[in-house]
Amino acid sequence: MQGVWRELAGLVLPVDCAGCGRPRTELCAECRRALARDGCGARRVRPWPSPAGLPRVWAGAPYADEVRAVLLAHKERGALRLAGPLGEVLAGAVRGLRPGGGPHLLVPVPSARRAVAGRGHDPVRRTALAAARELRRSGVGARVLAVVRQRRAVSDQAGLSARQRLANVAGALEVRGAAGRLLTGRSVVLVDDLVTTGATLAEASRVVTAAGGRVIGAAVVAAPRSAFAVGGEATVRLPHGP
Repeated sequence: MQGVWRELAGLVLPVDCAGCGRPRTELCAECRRALARDGCGARRVRPWPSPAGLPRVWAGAPYADEVRAVLLAHKERGALRLAGPLGEVLAGAVRGLRPGGGPHLLVPVPSARRAVAGRGHDPVRRTALAAARELRRSGVGARVLAVVRQRRAVSDQAGLSARQRLANVAGALEVRGAAGRLLTGRSVVLVDDLVTTGATLAEASRVVTAAGGRVIGAAVVAAPRSAFAVGGEATVRLPHGP
């Protein structure tokens, strides 16, 4: 219900642009163009050290400037209508992963139940649904199958090293009961809003594969700017930690 009230409030109360702060618009035309421009540069990224089992990952845009601001506004401030433009960027990453391919079965990485309750919505699932709509508009079949969930609580990943994140999410995900039958023999694209160490995507890939799905890769809205700073296959370098 929190998400519904936030969306209704956004229709009647003055808001500022999530990208630049310009008043009385949730996303101004300039920031929307910037988001679309950044989303045209989908690239493959690879965290380093790369966790075992991480599928190939494509990111739609660098996690900086308007993209970072819009992601945070959608995720943390409940600006629900921003799922549309973010979904367009995510759709670009899916296309990069499977150029000309389809249909696409998109499986969102689950948010923690506590986080969903606090935010009033699941930002990754909402963005995945918007990406699927964008893909269908372009003539590519796409469907979202939200069958992965958390089986135990995990700590906030922010501030954790690569090694700590791996330990934090190890064994934390599962496929929902009988929903595994929907994955058997199917080609799956995992989707998330952001990749850093890749630990969560690797764990999601493990449980989907164990349920009979065939993970062909992962698509995310954004990755750190350093991942887009070099030619060829980009690399995100993160500390091992203690």
